[in-house]
Parts: sequence; structure tokens; C-alpha cells
Amino acid sequence: MKKLMIPIMLFCGISAMAQEGTEEKTQGDFDGNGTKEYVYAKVSDCTDECDGRCDTTMYFSDKNIKPFTISMAKGGALYNLGDLNNDGKDEIGFYPNWCTSCWHSFYVYTLSKTEWKQFVDPISTHCNQWEEDKFPIKKDPKKKGNVIITTSEWKDDDIKISSKSVKVN
Repeated sequence: MKKLMIPIMLFCGISAMAQEGTEEKTQGDFDGNGTKEYVYAKVSDCTDECDGRCDTTMYFSDKNIKPFTISMAKGGALYNLGDLNNDGKDEIGFYPNWCTSCWHSFYVYTLSKTEWKQFVDPISTHCNQWEEDKFPIKKDPKKKGNVIITTSEWKDDDIKISSKSVKVN
């Protein structure tokens, strides 16, 4: 049995090390030029316990698109949100990882000429919201130029999830 366990443990260790350096890439037309590019995130100066600066920088396969950084993020999930404001460019969503709490802001960015800017204020979310599959932002199908923002808040000694339509154009 020992002879079988050693190769299995070695294989699993090598497999885990190989996955450690992988980067998740999200495809989209973030600059509106009609060509798809990739965005990927890299974390710098952050320990497993979230000590350090913990900056996460978004880089693009098209080097003409400037990277941008989110602080106090130990990596996270990137989302192509589609073209939320009908300007021909896909917006980017970012849900950061962190070492404490179930409360995290969801960030939405749009490319304005050559600089990235926040599309809306950071959206407060709680694990409950994600578990209930209530995504923080989407186009409002009933109101042109609006998005529906779904947020979590502490109210009446409980976590409340609410949605509202917000004009973005």
C-alpha cells in the first residue's frame, strides 16, 4: 500500500503546483474595436493570510489597453458583463477574494477612451446573494439605458437583498 501511496502523493503534488500558476482569462471586446481580447488578473504582494498590499492588476492581451489595479483584493473572479451602456464596449466585473468576511464589493469598470473608470459605485454583496444566484448587475430589459443593481445590506438584524433599476446613459 505504501508503494502505491507515494506515487499518488507525488502526482497530486505536481498537479497542484502546475495549477498554482494558472490565470483565468475572460474574453470580450473591452475597447469596442470589434476584436475580442482577453483580460486576466495577477495578484502582487499578498500572503495567504492577506498580509501585504494585496493588489490585483487586470492585464489585457491587447497591450494597447492599459492595465488597472484594485487594492485589497487577493485575486478574484472576472466577468464580461457585456455592453451595459450601449457604447460598443463590454464592461468588466470583478469580485475580489479576501481572507475575512462574507461581505465583498462587486466592482464594475468601463473603458473611457484610454482610462478605466468605475461604471457604477461598488456594489455591496454578501455570500447569501451569490448563493441565491442574484448577480449584482445586469441590463434592465424593460428600461433602455438602465441597469438593474442587486445589492446586499444589513437591515432589521438580517441580510436583505434588494434590486433597483438605475439609469446609466
